[in-house]
Amino acid sequence: MFELIPVLALDPLFRLPFVTGLLLAGLLPVLGAVLTLRQEWLAALGLAHLAAASALIGLAAGLPAVLGGTLGALLAGAVKALLRACGNAAYAFMILIGWSAMLLVAANSAVGDSLGHAIIDGQLYFAGLTELLLSLLLVAIAAHRLPWLMPLILRATFFPCFETANRRPAWRWRLGLDLLTAASLAVATATLGLMGAFALVFVPAWIAFRLAPSWRWTLILAALIGGGVYLAAFLAALALDQPFGPVLVALLVAGAGLTALIGIGRSSAT
Repeated sequence: MFELIPVLALDPLFRLPFVTGLLLAGLLPVLGAVLTLRQEWLAALGLAHLAAASALIGLAAGLPAVLGGTLGALLAGAVKALLRACGNAAYAFMILIGWSAMLLVAANSAVGDSLGHAIIDGQLYFAGLTELLLSLLLVAIAAHRLPWLMPLILRATFFPCFETANRRPAWRWRLGLDLLTAASLAVATATLGLMGAFALVFVPAWIAFRLAPSWRWTLILAALIGGGVYLAAFLAALALDQPFGPVLVALLVAGAGLTALIGIGRSSAT
């Protein structure tokens, strides 16, 4: 398997998709840790469904899937922030709306069922310069804004009445976080697939919350798990000639199972 690493570095066929996915695999778990802290981890699945539906609508209108998905997810994130919807209930409705819209568009447009399955399963190996540039932009925005957003997020989580009592305009940073999450999920859905994107948001954060000794290490560990499992999944999928998305999800779930066993062992030892 490791002899494939030079192929990833040298072969243009795999270079752009590999780097694009690796960027997203480092970003999504960090956002997942934030969403888990705010008890909004279902955002990943809700926004991914809406991104998939809007990607299909964009394809039916002649737009690239990644552009249509991003526009739809950004609109959903903006509406959610402006309506001040909190918790997983808002994202549950997103899942239902996105699922029904996705299937109806696939069944009643020229793009057909095959492209609907392609959006759900992901098109990582077809990722090109557009997807790479969007991923780089999202990582740059996250690196620039998350250090400023993080204290606000922690304060709003542990002291929810602070902003109301001090008349602080919380909607601006919440809108920024929702838009960053929405755009990241849209690009990830178009490249890694609906369930692959959701798994990278949810599972590394779930593991990190159980292993990390602090919030800083939770973010670091989540990003390392996401990147490491992505690399293993990419190499395994190529070596075994398997679809990437299911391999990625299977390895992440296996990692979660191992973490659960470690937790049980620790509990038994004490």
